[in-house]
Amino acid sequence: MKFKAEIDVMPLAALLDPQGKAVTNSMKSLGLGEIDSVRIGKHISLMVEAANESEAKSKVDEACKKLLCNQIMEGYSFKLSAAK
Repeated sequence: MKFKAEIDVMPLAALLDPQGKAVTNSMKSLGLGEIDSVRIGKHISLMVEAANESEAKSKVDEACKKLLCNQIMEGYSFKLSAAK
């Protein structure tokens, strides 16, 4: 069975996000001062072949831990759905 994973990787809340801080400051310059606390991360979409949803979750979790996310500085979450 094929599954689609939508993964979000974000800097840990306790860490400074220089890119997000720069964008937050730029919002004020653009007259969008109401926008605050911008955090910049990455979104990854992938397909995984697995016998069932549990196995697919396990494979995606392993990929995140081993390659897609630096767990010292980032956290991740993902949603899994059956591929169409």
